[in-house]
This record gives sequence, C-alpha cells and structure tokens, in this order.
Amino acid sequence: MKKPLKMPQFKNEDEEWNFWSNLDLSEYFDQKDFKPVSFPNLKPTSRPVSIRIPEYILFRVKEQANEINVPYQSLMKQYIAKGAFENKKDKQPT
Repeated sequence: MKKPLKMPQFKNEDEEWNFWSNLDLSEYFDQKDFKPVSFPNLKPTSRPVSIRIPEYILFRVKEQANEINVPYQSLMKQYIAKGAFENKKDKQPT
C-alpha cells in the first residue's frame, strides 16, 4: 500500500460521487495489494429479447416444460444455451 486512503464524511450522494469520480486509486494501492475474489451467488445479467417462433414449436416446448414441471421460458433458455455451447470448447457459464 502506498499511502492510506482517508475517507471523508459525505453530506450527500453528489459529494460522494464527486469524490469517487475524481479519485485515482493508483496513488493509494499497488497491484500486489489486490487479492482475487469470487462471487458465487451472482446471477448473470439477462436481457429480454423478442423472437418469432412457429406456433407448433412453441406448443411443443410448452408441452415438454409442463411434463418436467418447469416454466417454458426457462426450458427455452436451456435449449438455446445448449445449442450455443454445443460445439464449443468453452464451458457454459453456470
């Protein structure tokens, strides 16, 4: 650590935002000060998309989802993920 970081008391969020946006952390920390961390409970960010699917496919997916008692949209996500990572060396994110 190069020098200790002294935290001021902030009067409001704007003051805090201004402090962090103008701070250069390289003045206070060396690369060796950082340790790897993992966040196992974080869920990947998802984004809604619209796609057109023939009705007969949608009906079949809904039937399959009902058979295994899962929401059909979750089942569709599983199918898409499987197809996206099927021929890749990359592992599917969990």
